[in-house]
Amino acid sequence: MAAHWVTPPGPVERGLRIGLLGGSFNPAHEGHLYASLIALRKLKLDYVWWLVSPGNPLKSASGMADLLTRMGGAAEIARHPRIRITDIESRLGTRYTIDTVTALRRRFPQVKFVWLMGSDNLAQFSRWRRWQDIAAKVPIAVVRRPGSALASLNAAPVRRYGLARGLKRPPALVMLDGRRNPASSTALRRMAAVLEPRLPPC
Repeated sequence: MAAHWVTPPGPVERGLRIGLLGGSFNPAHEGHLYASLIALRKLKLDYVWWLVSPGNPLKSASGMADLLTRMGGAAEIARHPRIRITDIESRLGTRYTIDTVTALRRRFPQVKFVWLMGSDNLAQFSRWRRWQDIAAKVPIAVVRRPGSALASLNAAPVRRYGLARGLKRPPALVMLDGRRNPASSTALRRMAAVLEPRLPPC
């Protein structure tokens, strides 16, 4: 991975605390914005980067919009001066979170990165490639999502590391709560499919 030449999507001064929210964003929705705003406020982050993935190894490519379309949709949702939309994974050539986190820490060693995820993702985090190494490199902040908050408490990372009361040196898991936002990309795609006008037969 040639990380040395990759430009950041925003400021990277020494000591900045930046949240990383990865995903397909297919499409981006208010739940992504909600998680980012909760993290900005409760963790006192300076910025959140939305890492719009070129492809999620755990999801089918069927129905996946192209990268530029997904980035444009993310930009429409994330109208906030401290949220930055980036295709940096595509430019790094990474597909797995462990590779992305490793490359970003190597490229921007002066930044304190925090991995952000919803509780629905925490429940399946142990399926991610080298998940223990991810937890060893960056603190992880989990935003509770409807329908998965209780199940996530029994997730493998929680059993292994427990829950911290605040951001600490990794491995550290912190759970964030607030007004629950039920939006999901899957639900939005299903709704779009239902609402899509049907063409008359030839």
